[in-house]
Amino acid sequence: MNIEIKKSIKPVKYKDAIDYLEKRLVKINKKSAKELIWILEHHEVYTVGKNFDENEVLNKNIKIIKSNRGGKITYHGPGQLICYFVIDLNKRKKDIRKFINLIEKTIIDTLKEFNINTFNDKKNIGIWYKEKKNYKKVAAIGLRISKWIAYHGFSINVKNDLKKYNNIIPCGIKNKGITNLYNIKNQNYKSLSDKIIKNFIKNLKN
Repeated sequence: MNIEIKKSIKPVKYKDAIDYLEKRLVKINKKSAKELIWILEHHEVYTVGKNFDENEVLNKNIKIIKSNRGGKITYHGPGQLICYFVIDLNKRKKDIRKFINLIEKTIIDTLKEFNINTFNDKKNIGIWYKEKKNYKKVAAIGLRISKWIAYHGFSINVKNDLKKYNNIIPCGIKNKGITNLYNIKNQNYKSLSDKIIKNFIKNLKN
């Protein structure tokens, strides 16, 4: 499978990352570049998608960056693994729901390798963990499709500052919490990015 794998060690500014994805999108449309899977972290930033509602901002002093992805408001920052991609669905089945299911399966299967059981929710996109009687989101998904090329990606909370979510209603979902992997299970997650890449590529082949 002809996919470029990119891993950034230093945090990448949100706008720089999106610019890079959109340039790659144009090149893939022209068949002059490979598809892309890119693992990185962002500097602290709040981003809003096309379905954003201003009432989801609880702290009016925070800075917000508008994005052309789907979804609502979310937070990115240190301690969060971001997996961006530019994947050509013209080479595969042109089915957005199937592609979202593939992403969900990639995250769920990867976290199982760390003995963490998570699940998806048809009503609330993302990956969830059940903590006693409470459901908490551990991974968020945001996509855009252009000429059947999918880009943007997903984020997994590893060891990020969960207090930052108090400024917003994450993804516009009330009455449900946010967690991270270290809160669920304190263990070594250094291999997380490699396992995500492995499972993503495996699922893309199926």
